[in-house]
This record gives sequence, structure tokens and C-alpha cells, in this order.
Amino acid sequence: MALTHSPAQVELGSAAADFDLPATDGSRWNLSRARGPAGLLVAFICNHCPYVLAIKDRLGSDCRQLQALGYGVVAINSNDASRYPADSFEAMGKLAAAQAWPFPYLYDESQSVAQSYGALCTPDFFAYDSQLRLIYRGRLDAASLGPRPPQMAAELVEALSAAARGEVIAPAQPSMGCSIKWRA
Repeated sequence: MALTHSPAQVELGSAAADFDLPATDGSRWNLSRARGPAGLLVAFICNHCPYVLAIKDRLGSDCRQLQALGYGVVAINSNDASRYPADSFEAMGKLAAAQAWPFPYLYDESQSVAQSYGALCTPDFFAYDSQLRLIYRGRLDAASLGPRPPQMAAELVEALSAAARGEVIAPAQPSMGCSIKWRA
């Protein structure tokens, strides 16, 4: 069965979908292994997208802050590497090592995980609470293609920090980036 180009729409409060994917370090990760006591952040990214390249440094630092709050973090590349070789598993490993990201970088070759999460672009962030219910779906911050100025809010970190304190969080702004490169 061919995948469609219209992933399921997910609503706040939806349960996180399970997955079992290889990581660039040779390990395998699933939902149970990835979650932290406060919840889980699933980031759909890739290697070649200029929006991802623009956030690659602050992605690592922001995720370290979230991990300190008890969130598990995984990044997933679901792009069709046969058409976009820069997104190959080998290239993913090189980028993850060069960035020294504090989270596993997983490869969704079948694209089924992106479909089940409703991922539309890279980067696209899905944050779940301790019960693995969706509490945030959107962008990292408003900086888009540039560096985040010191006075600009780290939206994702601020939202999940508030959630960890038991506060109601504001709705996230939509993600903006390159479309997921679906198989034909």
C-alpha cells in the first residue's frame, strides 16, 4: 500500500503513536524507551532543510534544557533518501555526530511514523505530557531561518517548562519548514 501525502491530523490530547526505529548510533528506539518522566518531545527533522539547518545548534541546547526537566527527546527523519541523498541514514549519522545532539536521531524509512504522527514538515515538533498525551504541536521558536535573538522567546522550552510545573500552556504557533519528502 502506498503512503498518502496527507497524514492524519492529530488533535491536542491525542495519544503518542508507538514506533520502533533505528538510531544513527546503531541502537533501536521505541516509545517506551524514549519517554521521560515528564513526557516526550518528538521532532521531525532532516539533514538538508534550510529551516532545520538554521536551528540545528539551538535544537541541541533547547533539548538539553527539556531533558533536564524530565522530557525524553527523539528526532526522526522520514524523508525519502532515494530522492534526497543528503537525508540518507549515513548522512544522518554524520550530522548527529557533528552536532553532538543529546538525543537519538532515528530513521523512519517506511515513513509510517511520520504518517501516524501527522508530521507535515521539517522541523515539526510534537510534545507529550507524562501520560503521553499531545500538549504541544508546532515550532521551536519564531526565529525561522535566522539565529534566535537573545530577547526572543524559546517558545517550545517555555511551553514545556510551564507544562512541567502543571500550568496550562498557550497554543503553539504552527511549524514552518520544508515539506516531508514523501515516496512517490
